[in-house]
Amino acid sequence: MLICERVRMRYKSQVVPHIILVNNLLLEMHSMPRTLRRLLLPLLMLLVLFSGLLTACGAKTSDNNHDLAMASLEEMPADVKNAPDSVQQAYQFNVANSEVMTQIPCYCGCGSMGHTSNYSCYVSGVDADGKVNYDTHALGCSICVDITQDTMRLLKQSKTIPEINAYVDQTYAQYGPTNMP
Repeated sequence: MLICERVRMRYKSQVVPHIILVNNLLLEMHSMPRTLRRLLLPLLMLLVLFSGLLTACGAKTSDNNHDLAMASLEEMPADVKNAPDSVQQAYQFNVANSEVMTQIPCYCGCGSMGHTSNYSCYVSGVDADGKVNYDTHALGCSICVDITQDTMRLLKQSKTIPEINAYVDQTYAQYGPTNMP
């Protein structure tokens, strides 16, 4: 069985182009003199090794959020733009999904600051003209960001708001009281 067929059967996906190249080279090597094969085999192994490393280096590590509504990062404060990707995504998601995030509690203890939902950890208000006033609390609070990231993941899994709330309650209640009234 050819290598590319084995890969296709194992991973049930399209064969990566460098695997096809290696397979073709292996087939050609059978008709080459033995001394030439001895020289080409180590080169072929290096090709496979480096192509795998390059593929891994080019992999995107953050979640793909293309199916979730996300606000533009351009209009956010410099502190948010300079924050880690997960924090930026959390701010972008909260701003674009206020109808969802105002229903999601937070358990970091921010209720004493007047926060009434996870949304309050990111947005302190919206002016009459639609200008968002940002709250910087979530920039330094991993619980707020984790709750938002979990909400995003669960929405991608088609979970309902009550199901998400149950998950958040079960997972985060150990860290403090809810900020939901």
